Amino acid sequence: MHPRELLRRFGYRPKKRLGQNFLVDLTAAARIADLVMSSGEKRILEIGPGTGTLTRALLEARADVTAIELDDDMMRILRSREDLAGAKIVQADALAFDYAGFAAGKPWNVTGNLPYNIATPLIMRFIEMRDGPQTLVVMMQKDVADRLRAKPGTRAYGSLSIAVQYAMHVERAFTLSPHAFYPQPKVDSAVVRLQRREQAAVPVADEAHFLQVVRGAFAYRRKTLANSLSLALHIERAAVTDVLRQLNYNTEIRGEQLAIGDFAKIADALSA
Repeated sequence: MHPRELLRRFGYRPKKRLGQNFLVDLTAAARIADLVMSSGEKRILEIGPGTGTLTRALLEARADVTAIELDDDMMRILRSREDLAGAKIVQADALAFDYAGFAAGKPWNVTGNLPYNIATPLIMRFIEMRDGPQTLVVMMQKDVADRLRAKPGTRAYGSLSIAVQYAMHVERAFTLSPHAFYPQPKVDSAVVRLQRREQAAVPVADEAHFLQVVRGAFAYRRKTLANSLSLALHIERAAVTDVLRQLNYNTEIRGEQLAIGDFAKIADALSA
């Protein structure tokens, strides 16, 4: 049933504060289910199932589905659908959910429609998890998807680009127009597949420190790398410029000009 009809039947309306734009495109739902199942792993965690369009497609693809939903109204709709009886529906906040407990050391993948305000922190959490998902196939605003794939020197390039590309292979699978959702968002969306690398894109001495340096490099976007790292990491600017000189970088360089390998060298030198 169309999400609009399900909402009307229960007397509910989409909540803007929760970023509720429900997938209505059944072909897109089937494509997403195929993508997330293509690795051969059937254990799937769906984030924000809404009215259940993707949940149904996952079940039809023979996935073992656990879906986490925050909204009380959507929980009532999901639990009323007999065709979703094969899924485990859990009421939980995606930002506070016990993913490690769910993983329990076993393989799992993630899918779902990620609202703008939680997409970045969720992806970063999955990347940094010890037993994180091997594959993520997620819908998000196109501008966030562009940041995941961005290259050095481009406007979209930043700490998210580096952290994701360090740990994951990134592929934009396809785009979705506003017509694929109800209510229609004001921007295009993209479906992105992230697959965990067998080895990180570059070797680093201390991964946590590397990611800290990456975040610090973009914490003060308009400042030079040396100034931004000095302020963000609470270290002397002279110490940063000394490292840059030793590695033959311009001391006035900005973070957006550097590739992942450059950050690995700088992070290792700073920790030394």
